[in-house]
Amino acid sequence: MREALWPDDDRAAHATEIDRFFAGELREPLAVLIAFDDRSVPLGFAELSIRNYAEECVTDRVGYLEGWYVAPEARRRGIGRALVAAAEEWARQSGCIEFGSDALIDNQVSAAAHRALGFVETVQIRCFRKDL
Repeated sequence: MREALWPDDDRAAHATEIDRFFAGELREPLAVLIAFDDRSVPLGFAELSIRNYAEECVTDRVGYLEGWYVAPEARRRGIGRALVAAAEEWARQSGCIEFGSDALIDNQVSAAAHRALGFVETVQIRCFRKDL
């Protein structure tokens, strides 16, 4: 599912990151939620962190939806909504009073899904980098 969400990342890098998460070697994500069907088939996931800064948030402890994915055949059945609700509860239990997320600037499907769950779009940005 990570490969479907982030297809530009190397398959081996995904596997390594998953292994490192379960070994307790990563600082992020702090938590991963996985939705399963009644046959224990994974349908979606949410990767979560707590950020000390998120655009337009006023606190320095913001629960953050780093990654959110539901398999295409499982969409529009409330699975994404349930994952976000569980993520929000995780953030509350972690002492957060704000919850943030982001999407690529041209991903209208993700933007619509966020709005449907009560997120308010705050800013649109483009980020840049260069090697020094």
